[in-house]
Amino acid sequence: MRDFKHLGRPEKNFFQRHWKGAALCIALAFLLIPLSLLLVRKGAQAVSSWQESRHQTVTPPKPQSLASGDNLFATASDLIPAAISNGERLTATSPDGTILNLSIHPALQQRVMGYLQTTRPAYAVFVAVEPATGRVLSLLGYSAIDPNWQQNAAYQVYPMASLFKMVTAAAALENHKINPSTVLEFRGRLVSETPRNWDPKPRGRNNRMDMTEAMSKSVNPVYGLVASDLVGKQALQQACTRFGFNRPLLLPGVPAVPSPAPLVETTHDLRLQGCGLDHDLKVSPIHAAAITAAIANRGSLMAPRLVDQATLDGKLLKVPTSRELERVISPETANSLTSMLLNTVTSGTSRKAFRSYEGRRLVSEMKIAAKTGSIDGDSPKGHYSWFAAYAPADKPRIALVALVINGDRWKIKASNLGEQALTEFFRQER
Repeated sequence: MRDFKHLGRPEKNFFQRHWKGAALCIALAFLLIPLSLLLVRKGAQAVSSWQESRHQTVTPPKPQSLASGDNLFATASDLIPAAISNGERLTATSPDGTILNLSIHPALQQRVMGYLQTTRPAYAVFVAVEPATGRVLSLLGYSAIDPNWQQNAAYQVYPMASLFKMVTAAAALENHKINPSTVLEFRGRLVSETPRNWDPKPRGRNNRMDMTEAMSKSVNPVYGLVASDLVGKQALQQACTRFGFNRPLLLPGVPAVPSPAPLVETTHDLRLQGCGLDHDLKVSPIHAAAITAAIANRGSLMAPRLVDQATLDGKLLKVPTSRELERVISPETANSLTSMLLNTVTSGTSRKAFRSYEGRRLVSEMKIAAKTGSIDGDSPKGHYSWFAAYAPADKPRIALVALVINGDRWKIKASNLGEQALTEFFRQER
């Protein structure tokens, strides 16, 4: 019996020693089980939230209306080829469902495109603007060679050629160096491209011509000498800045490449620039149209507009309205420049384009201010023909710029395209 009791005591002592630890384990178990359940529930909620957010990423919300964004002009421009005409307006639908009533003049757009499709020049661009408001009346590109080129053709830059004579003349007029009847002596042919031969001889037999005739006939020596001898490189560069060259944000919302006008150092290069023979002096057709429209609008440059009205889900949206960006020249300079541009279509460089029955009738009914330009270029390669105009000159309703790039075989000149556009526009306006 003694031995049996002796064996039982150690077992009793074991339970006495460990009952507190067992009680602690049981208590921890009761505590951890609810905590574990809570963690499982929270984890499930987190997984559910992650799945929901993942679903939202895959299916994005409806985008904000384009009418309130900075890309409205660019979006509307891309939609022009697919726009629907009801005879009086063009309507397009943007990717977000916004219905855009474009400022494009349907008959004018159709006439210009039809003429290009018939004559098939290598490349062509046409832009027309309402000077007083900035509304874009026509905007298109065409190519018989590369259809992919035409979509953004109005926003790329090309050698400006003699259209720049308008800027040179404006600089001289603003600085009171010339007036429309100022006569200048020079040597060389009217289309001479060699500045060293332009200086008049003190006692020699020189050519003489006033500023108005020299503008209508696009005389290189006259406006080259105006740039070098009367205006100077600093004043000419200031005029370039006012007209929007070297300024990337000149036309807000318009996806145009900035028009470069490099600062030249030598007299030789200044003369080439002043008359438009500088190949590095470039402009986009949309910018050239804005410059032409600003002159027509007595020096006031308006922001280009391409959308008249926008609706989304039946509700009218706010779209940009007409606004002046800045004054590029004084009204007096604009009036003088207009008088210098009147003879281009009657006795100047584009007179042949207006010899058709419709052209002669148009010229007889109103005064047209215009300027031509021509130069060879490499991108794309060809001969560049420009025509800028606004009419009626005393109260302009349209300002336009046409650019035609011909290859070895000429199709049409830009002035031919301009005559077609002006004839159609004023036929519709009667």
